[in-house]
Amino acid sequence: MSRHPELARRALLSAGLAVTAAGALGAPAVAAGSRSARGFAAPSISGTGAWDARSANGSIDVLDSKPSKIIVHHTATGNSSDTSQSHAFALSRQIQDFHMDSNGWIDTGQNFTNSRGGHLTEGRHKSLAALQGGSQHVLGAHAGEQNDVALGIENEGTYTDASVPGALWESLVELCSYMVSQYGIEAGAIYGHRDFMSTACPGDVLYARLPDLRSAVGSATGGAVVQPVVWPLLRPGAAGPVVSALQLLLRARGAGEVVVNGVFDAVTGDAVARFRRERGVAGPSCYASRVAEPDVFGGSDWARLVPVLGVDASGDAVRAVQVLLTARGAHSGERDRFGLRTAGSVREFQASRGLRVSGVCDRETWLRLLG
Repeated sequence: MSRHPELARRALLSAGLAVTAAGALGAPAVAAGSRSARGFAAPSISGTGAWDARSANGSIDVLDSKPSKIIVHHTATGNSSDTSQSHAFALSRQIQDFHMDSNGWIDTGQNFTNSRGGHLTEGRHKSLAALQGGSQHVLGAHAGEQNDVALGIENEGTYTDASVPGALWESLVELCSYMVSQYGIEAGAIYGHRDFMSTACPGDVLYARLPDLRSAVGSATGGAVVQPVVWPLLRPGAAGPVVSALQLLLRARGAGEVVVNGVFDAVTGDAVARFRRERGVAGPSCYASRVAEPDVFGGSDWARLVPVLGVDASGDAVRAVQVLLTARGAHSGERDRFGLRTAGSVREFQASRGLRVSGVCDRETWLRLLG
């Protein structure tokens, strides 16, 4: 039950609060400067007790395994000028109320929250204790199939075109560095929500700074940084060979009404929405926005769409491979048929990207052709 159900609901709606999908031990706050198991200084993190969190409405799952990645979100709330800790605590309460009362979850979805003032708070119960221990992970509800292997950080604000505040950035670097130090996560394994789900989260501006975030964390922790290859995000109005490939792949899945014109138009958007509905992933994949993003296509939806193709395959999906190879300067001279020349072009592309050379267009080859 909410602290004050009607009041909390009114406050949430009047503030236009919409937070992303982001776990009952109230761990104490981490004092700034305390050391991790690997000697890295921990940032100051206020536990659930500090911001008066409600008790979880169910059992929190604590996994006896370490997370292998970090996923960055934005809350898609207003870009508040209130940088106080009291505001950060109020935000944490509002997020929890929304996740429990509107989404029906047992607790806050994400593991940690970062305010525009740079105040860090524990999100789901037990997340802070797990992080301090460095050997367990609290299962959240922030990134679909990634929840059991990924820590989720909500960053207050909407970063579609607004700049990232310095205080928020500094605390995000500190928190990610501490996570990397505690769990042995690679600094390059810091992702945006859109890398795994069809959503614009964490906003174009914050997303564009993720390479800098990985580099800053790598510098802080002394680790090498390998920037990841990720699926592209496509939105209405996008144009180019990747859009053509999407259209061909949709046609291969039965969307014969889609015209291959290289432009993400309304017909393409409708086909994308239908593809997602048919696979049980319809609706908003980012709860930072209570407005569905049915036309956005990215993340693991690509993995659901692309087939494994080899010699003697034919049709629109093969043509999609050929369009992408041509865009990469590896034109095979074949059309709609996966012949020996197409297989040769695939092998050359795989070798140039350090992939296993097979001549078969598998998931990793698609990822690099598209990304």
